[in-house]
Amino acid sequence: MSQALNPAIEPALNKPTKGILILFHDAGGGHRNAAIALQSMIAQQGRPWQVELVQFQDLTDHLDVLRKLTGIRIQEQYNIILQNGWTLGATQLLRVLQLTIRLFHGPMVKLLAKTWREKPADMLISVIPHFNREIAESWEATNPGRPFVTLITDLADFPPRFWIEPIKEQHVIAGTEKAVEQARAMGHDATHIFQTSGMILRPDFYEPDDSDPLELRRSMGLLPDLPTAIMLFGGHGSKVMYDITERLDAANLPLQLILICGKNEELANKLRGRKWKMPVQVVGFTKEVPKYMRAADFLIGKPGPGSIAESMVKGLPVLVECNAWTLPQERYNTEWVKEKRVGIVLDNFGQAVEGVRQMLEPATLAEFRKNVAALNNQAIFEIPEILAKLLGE
Repeated sequence: MSQALNPAIEPALNKPTKGILILFHDAGGGHRNAAIALQSMIAQQGRPWQVELVQFQDLTDHLDVLRKLTGIRIQEQYNIILQNGWTLGATQLLRVLQLTIRLFHGPMVKLLAKTWREKPADMLISVIPHFNREIAESWEATNPGRPFVTLITDLADFPPRFWIEPIKEQHVIAGTEKAVEQARAMGHDATHIFQTSGMILRPDFYEPDDSDPLELRRSMGLLPDLPTAIMLFGGHGSKVMYDITERLDAANLPLQLILICGKNEELANKLRGRKWKMPVQVVGFTKEVPKYMRAADFLIGKPGPGSIAESMVKGLPVLVECNAWTLPQERYNTEWVKEKRVGIVLDNFGQAVEGVRQMLEPATLAEFRKNVAALNNQAIFEIPEILAKLLGE
């Protein structure tokens, strides 16, 4: 549901404006989405704050070793890896990245401190992993006593020191009890840990929508009364979507698909160029994911925190996989899906046909839907209240 301006904050509207910086990058789409979502909600609530989004990659480009070697930014290399499914060995690559960051710790702290001096603000929020030690130290050096907040956009940390650092300057906002426990284990106390009821999502996922799912399907060229799955593998898509669609098409299941390819135009064209037996709607990059989810019965995709959280808010059980190719920071997400009984976790998408058969069992789908409906993620409305407390309002 959407929330209007909170009457409790109206008296604050005449107070002097405070400045907030939100640091994000474009490795995957979730970090930018989180930054924009928070900025949008702060504006929607009429908070007396000036919010500026800061692209981390732009600040640190000349320290990007991989760019110097290949000519490609590290965040773009990450997106290429996701798009092509080259994720086997990601844990080792992640540790190499962390080692590289430690080697450049001093120069990076110096560079970031220069940025904060040029951009005076009352609070700094990071929605990115890996660099929070460098960010915290540079902020404390230039803005002592002013809050630094890490807003975790994963369901949990991937220790050691992926999101959470053992430094007293860091405040942590976490969307699960697991992440809260990890922050406690890292030495943070209750004054530095804040738990929300879920992951941050764009406000449009909460907009009231009384549209008829059957009519939506019809408007998309799909059959209104046929079970419908939406397939979503992040903002850059994945070639595995084609393989899954082939398997499901050959199985002659009572099913139709909405395929969200994101910015992967090559994949979208390949899917459109094939004649499928089952009804298929291929969608490129779109900001109307909530509408497409409204037309679906369940989601098939990678266990990304954003797509899982979006599915929960829109009432969709999920069909995901977990194996050696799954990104290490996303493996806990599959445990969460099983713990909450909100979907099915496959060993790999070679089992997609069997997984969909299970999902289409009326009793199974009904149980999953009931469990999904029991969740009530209001994080996007809760986080500004947390920030207000840290700002002393």
